[in-house]
Amino acid sequence: MSEDRLSWREIILRGHRTIPHTSWRSDSRWKASIKTFLVLLIGLSCFGFGEALLVITGLGNSPWVVLSEGLTIRTGIDIGWTTFIVSVVVLLLWIPLKERPGLGTLANIVVIAFVLELSINVLPKVETLAVGIPTVIAGVLTVGIGSSLYLTCNLGPGPRDGLMTSLHNKTGVRVSRVRFSLEIVVLTIGYLLGGTVGLATLIFAGGIGRAVALWLGVVSVLAKPK
Repeated sequence: MSEDRLSWREIILRGHRTIPHTSWRSDSRWKASIKTFLVLLIGLSCFGFGEALLVITGLGNSPWVVLSEGLTIRTGIDIGWTTFIVSVVVLLLWIPLKERPGLGTLANIVVIAFVLELSINVLPKVETLAVGIPTVIAGVLTVGIGSSLYLTCNLGPGPRDGLMTSLHNKTGVRVSRVRFSLEIVVLTIGYLLGGTVGLATLIFAGGIGRAVALWLGVVSVLAKPK
């Protein structure tokens, strides 16, 4: 059975290995229909909200949020703003690598930072491990939903993904190894700055790939182009 015609059982067991074509997929990085733009905003909002679910547990964050949190601790700037600043700095690193941004790239920088900051300020802190672990799992799944929706819009990679793929293209090193190296570096810097590394960090690292594959599979079934 082809990747575009997976059964629900196959989706649950192994997810989707590629980015499926959807009815909202854009043909240009800088042109988006209303439907595509709405899906983009929903996806990025889910991404930011999912990251916030990890933060409120105090059990650890994803590597890039560990860095943002560390910068917040050192500078006193809100985590939404440090997330925004980190994204802009990463985007500037694209220049020598000649990576091309898109509408989705710019939206990624603004929306995720805004929703992350808003959600952390609105959501109550999680006080117990019994609630914290399910919250972390929900966060990973929500980031997975957000990633799957965002990726299928085809409006350009996020700053971090663009850095990863451009380094891969320039060096020839496998994407998985480039991603792993980047996240280890970012995680280490964030930890040294005081960012929270813990159980949630491990759950995120081990589960995010699977979560994205799962939701890409769901999207491939529910949102096929006509």
